[in-house]
Amino acid sequence: MRVVDLFCGCGGLSLGFEKAGMDVVAGFDNWPDALAVYGNNFNHPAVRLDLSNVEESVSKIKPYEPDMIIGGPPCQDFSSAGKRNEDNGRGDLTVCYAKIVASIRPQWFVMENVERILKTNKLVEALELFHAAGYGTTCQVLNAARCGVPQRRKRFVMIGKLGVDNDFMKEELLKGLSDHEMTVAEYFGDKLDIKYYYRHPRSYVRRGIFSVDEPSATIRGVNRPIPQGYQPHPGDPVQSTDGIRPLTTKERSRIQTFPEDFSFDGTKTDVEQMIGNAVPVNLGYFVADAIFRYSGETRKPYKKTTPVGQLSLDL
Repeated sequence: MRVVDLFCGCGGLSLGFEKAGMDVVAGFDNWPDALAVYGNNFNHPAVRLDLSNVEESVSKIKPYEPDMIIGGPPCQDFSSAGKRNEDNGRGDLTVCYAKIVASIRPQWFVMENVERILKTNKLVEALELFHAAGYGTTCQVLNAARCGVPQRRKRFVMIGKLGVDNDFMKEELLKGLSDHEMTVAEYFGDKLDIKYYYRHPRSYVRRGIFSVDEPSATIRGVNRPIPQGYQPHPGDPVQSTDGIRPLTTKERSRIQTFPEDFSFDGTKTDVEQMIGNAVPVNLGYFVADAIFRYSGETRKPYKKTTPVGQLSLDL
């Protein structure tokens, strides 16, 4: 299946789908720094495109003749980390995504977002567009820690296919889930030299120290050092900060299940944001693998190729 990735960021969803056997042929986004990283890690074009312009987006995406469109429209207006105002502007991109899919009408689509999108009118509007275009949809909240990711990260996933009933893939998704949450130690094996680490809480009513013997909390777009005078929280697994450090940028990317050789270039702030915004690679793999099991389509063997840095800034 030929796949294009909208709001592709640095490529977590694309890589997961490629590893499962999809033929990803292009990624589209409007963030040049993330596109540069994407272009340095894939051998297909990374195209800068304002996806809020539906008509122009359709004209640019159609020539790739996708059998499937995947993507995670920006979620900050729905997220628990944001102000949760779905009318701030970025929430509209969910509707733009639906309009693009409904106009191109590939056989399949996949949309990823935060769990809180379930409480929004934008999701209702998007679903109306999908159903009017002839798609049956399966909506499911997945815990990444049960999908091969060492991180307790709950994400909403919608899978659509032309001409089928709603909930057509729910059983396939659920039966693929692990019977337990993957821990950081389980994923890294002996490649991590710490037992505890600091993850900056959104407020100090929450704990800040975590054990590698549990799943990581959600990787966010910021990575701060442990503050001087940090007062241990009752929920911290240890009550001393001696030897405690935050995870490195590379470790955070690995918890998002990017491979060790995935190349991140850019300012530290931008790279941390890219990593926090990304769909975990193994979560993408999990969804694509379920689609293959359901459809019986032939997989393309995954073989990492030398990236050619195809970055197109053509608007």
